[in-house]
Amino acid sequence: MALATLLATSVQAGPCAPKIDRVQAQVDARIDAIAGSGHAGIESRAARLHYQPTPASIAVAERRLDESAGTRRALGDLARARKADREGHAQACEAALAEARAAIAP
Repeated sequence: MALATLLATSVQAGPCAPKIDRVQAQVDARIDAIAGSGHAGIESRAARLHYQPTPASIAVAERRLDESAGTRRALGDLARARKADREGHAQACEAALAEARAAIAP
């Protein structure tokens, strides 16, 4: 997913794009940390049948554990930053990035 995000930002990169990329990397690292140290959920029937998890099933499980609310907010903030950057609104981009950083702060 991060690669797709990186490709999308480099195609329509504005002056705020390097900062967006840095914050995206911070959010990705936070997501990895949560995934690596989070609580275990109840194993689903599909998991017991040895089905591979999908991104959607993983997202549902994480929502049930409610460990990723900050990262979800940060991803929304990053989307707003990208939109502001494409539209040339530097202050709005900076504000959205500040909110993204705050959302993933420990």
